Amino acid sequence: MSQLFTGAGVALITPFTKESHVDYKSLEKVVENQVKGGMDYLVALGTTAETATLTQDEKSNVVELVKEKSAGLPVVVGMGGNDTRAIINQIDNFNFDGISGILVVTPYYNKPSQEGMYRHYVEVAKASPVPVILYNVPSRTGINLEAETVGRIVAAADNVVAIKEASGEHSQMTKILKYTPDNFTLISGDDLLAITISSIGGKGVISVIANALPGKVSKLMHLAMENNYAEARKIHFELIEMFQLMFKEGNPGGVKALMNLQGTIENVLRLPLYPISEGLIGEIKARYEKLS
Repeated sequence: MSQLFTGAGVALITPFTKESHVDYKSLEKVVENQVKGGMDYLVALGTTAETATLTQDEKSNVVELVKEKSAGLPVVVGMGGNDTRAIINQIDNFNFDGISGILVVTPYYNKPSQEGMYRHYVEVAKASPVPVILYNVPSRTGINLEAETVGRIVAAADNVVAIKEASGEHSQMTKILKYTPDNFTLISGDDLLAITISSIGGKGVISVIANALPGKVSKLMHLAMENNYAEARKIHFELIEMFQLMFKEGNPGGVKALMNLQGTIENVLRLPLYPISEGLIGEIKARYEKLS
């Protein structure tokens, strides 16, 4: 089982023009900034990418651009959904050249049982020609993939190599490590908890704020993975308020506003998401100006 997805990963945004078209030129700049900032791998078409609002052509174009500009970094593609057969069909018809793994969120809305999720993931894993990263985010999906179920999935499917864990439950994170082999990778799905998860045996983060601050996120995670928590904490403490501001009015509204302040992208989201308030932009601007 590979530990390819360790260190600092980024959940890439999708920039849009003022006319709400995908801004491929800005996306190119975003990816190049990740490479220069020392990030370890890239995640395309995740939640932060507003994937639910992208057309199939846009999704394909985004993936091709990310692969082209990745400079050899591993590229992970989000392929979640709530219809097992549809995901398998998507996998069967996808070009995996240049793709290192897929990120598969727990089925949302229809709220399957633990047994249903176990069987869902085993079938998806059977179909996938690349490693699978589970993605547990109960606040968005309405269900929690329990640690014992993660252990069962990993035991049944050799190519399930990691989990992006965003339940926020410390006990669950610890149990996942208990029920999985040593070479299974626990990844933080929350910037705020990345250092905490690393301290109990996790192997990194799939970060939102790295879209804007790749250098700081990569340094934070690399220090943590070297067990240099004294230096890692300094960066964590520097960023803690910014981590919280990023999600105060929803993701990716916060990070897009920050990137707009940096001059990287237009501050445009696709409905039903909407840009954050001017008041929060002011808070983010003030906090950003304090960063060293």
